[in-house]
Amino acid sequence: MTVEGEVVGQIRHGLLVLVGVAPQDTVEDARVLADKLVGLRIFADDDGRMNRSVSDVAGGVLVVSQFTLYGDARKGRRPSFTGAAQPDRAAPLVDLVAECITAAGVEVATGVFGAMMAVELLNDGPVTLILEVEDGKLH
Repeated sequence: MTVEGEVVGQIRHGLLVLVGVAPQDTVEDARVLADKLVGLRIFADDDGRMNRSVSDVAGGVLVVSQFTLYGDARKGRRPSFTGAAQPDRAAPLVDLVAECITAAGVEVATGVFGAMMAVELLNDGPVTLILEVEDGKLH
């Protein structure tokens, strides 16, 4: 991932995690999300079955803040982002997700909160999942 042509975060093998934060999200929500990401078995085992976690494959996690996940384009031609938390609320929770993953022993790289970033992804699969945490529980 680059900002103004400079690499600010990268991993080799692992997960690209786009994190959107809503105004009601909590510290517990961030911890639950991090725990789920570390243990999620979506990497292939020797039989080609999704049976290994990012920690099992010695992978990394690239955590990118992405308020546009809360974009609402149902009305008009321009999305509304009122469903996203303000930066002073969102940034610490995105940082906490990264810190909790690191504390679990997994390599973490991050973007720059609020920056225009060029994110590159080589998707091996593809596997794309949506994880929603509310009130400390996955939904």
